[in-house]
Amino acid sequence: MDQAVYLDHAATTPMLPEAVRAMTDRLAVTGNASSLHAAGRRARRTVEESRERLAAAFGARPSEVVFTSGGTEADNLAVKGLYWARRAEDPARTRVLASPVEHHAVLDAVHWLQKHEGATVDWLPVDGHGRVHPDALRAALERGPGGGAGDVALATVMWANNETGTVMPVAGLAAVAREYGVPLHADAVQAAGQTEVDFGASGLAALTLTGHKIGGPYGIGALLLGREHAPEPLLHGGGQEREVRSGTLDVPAVAAFAVAGELAAERRAEFAAGVGALRDDLVAAVRAAVPDAVLNGDPDPAGRLPANAHFSFPGCEGDSLLLLLDAQGIECSTGSACTAGVAQPSHVLLAAGADADLARGTLRFSLGHTSTAADVAALAAAIGPAVARARAAGLT
Repeated sequence: MDQAVYLDHAATTPMLPEAVRAMTDRLAVTGNASSLHAAGRRARRTVEESRERLAAAFGARPSEVVFTSGGTEADNLAVKGLYWARRAEDPARTRVLASPVEHHAVLDAVHWLQKHEGATVDWLPVDGHGRVHPDALRAALERGPGGGAGDVALATVMWANNETGTVMPVAGLAAVAREYGVPLHADAVQAAGQTEVDFGASGLAALTLTGHKIGGPYGIGALLLGREHAPEPLLHGGGQEREVRSGTLDVPAVAAFAVAGELAAERRAEFAAGVGALRDDLVAAVRAAVPDAVLNGDPDPAGRLPANAHFSFPGCEGDSLLLLLDAQGIECSTGSACTAGVAQPSHVLLAAGADADLARGTLRFSLGHTSTAADVAALAAAIGPAVARARAAGLT
């Protein structure tokens, strides 16, 4: 195969040409957005116009857009920062409610609070598709002293799962959290550009975005943060972003991120329809080639991201199967790129009740704006023989 078939857009997707142009146009332009001279003011104008474009794309006010270095920093700022701020207001607030299927940027931040900051953690139960239901959040909130949520610092449930693509009932969860006066954060890194993400309508306190999942550059992201919330900073310095995030802004990356976000929102319906049809063809092709393959996540297309297909292959190790496909020029993932190469069962599938062996033999195929029917056909031809070889290797 002369050119690789790229089926790992959930890890990162190619930059959109428009975002590349926006970034390169500004790379040779000097100016720190915090400087008061003319060059600084020009840079500041680019930043503020970009902030307005991102806010419009995702249903936020410009003042609610806090630029970060990416999704991981935004998740950490939300989880740790809100915990510290809420505990400072009331030392009794040491409980964190979190779903067990979160990305490690959230999971590890929660574990860190538990280990170093005295947090107690309630892991919210999920159903067989890995979905948290509002009733489960309500039950956890009511487990506090006197049947209330006075000891809860925050709750965090992702908008859509990065492995299985299952979409969460965010508006319902946020309504319950608001009823108890608890801020709810959602990592929407995977959801942005695939399903409608409207921060204002969601009722969330905070929402995480990143550039490289929607056709923007690496190293830039944002925390959409309600004006009534002021998390304690992770980084201290100039306080450039609402006094909650310090650091000189990467103006070219900010500009490119805004273009990518704007286009992702504008093209979302068309993208979802086109890539969703390709995804359905991919699912059918894999099932035809490997009849006992198990499609994980919500089987209803309306309940999962349109670009995602996550399978378990009985009798296979996911890493072995990935490498067999990679040798044929087909690039995919065993799940989250952050755990690639680690021979462990998927924590997402384990939380949803899957068998550990089945949770170890998973592959995620994720599509994007450059995906084609030829990519699906290449996978259809390769997956059956690759599974057969992986199973044979497991028997030796």
